Amino acid sequence: MKRYLKEFEKLVGIMAKLRAKNGCKWDKEQTHKSLIKYLFEESSELKTAIAKKDFKNMEEELGDVLLQVIFHAQIAQENKNFDIADIISTLNKKLIRRHPHIFGNYKVKTVKDIEVMWANIKAKEKKQLRITSDE
Repeated sequence: MKRYLKEFEKLVGIMAKLRAKNGCKWDKEQTHKSLIKYLFEESSELKTAIAKKDFKNMEEELGDVLLQVIFHAQIAQENKNFDIADIISTLNKKLIRRHPHIFGNYKVKTVKDIEVMWANIKAKEKKQLRITSDE
């Protein structure tokens, strides 16, 4: 198994253990709402590390941002809303859908063409989302 898959699986297992019956009391008390401040805090710390080009700190702060994703995924899984595999699958589909110049036959010549295409695809997706959610 590739190293990153092994480490990712270990991370998901650690979070499940932290939230389990005999896990950490603080972790078990957290909710999507209570974690919002930490997502912003970690994102801000990552922004600072990027601005300083501090790659060692970026590595740590990216881990902290990833922790927030894993934490929310675990809570959602416990509530039977979705799980980490659903998040990854949704992201994979979105990346493929929003890159037809790579995964389809759409032709682009410039970065500006890509930006326009991306904005159009995103607008179309949001419009379809509104129609679906209004039904």
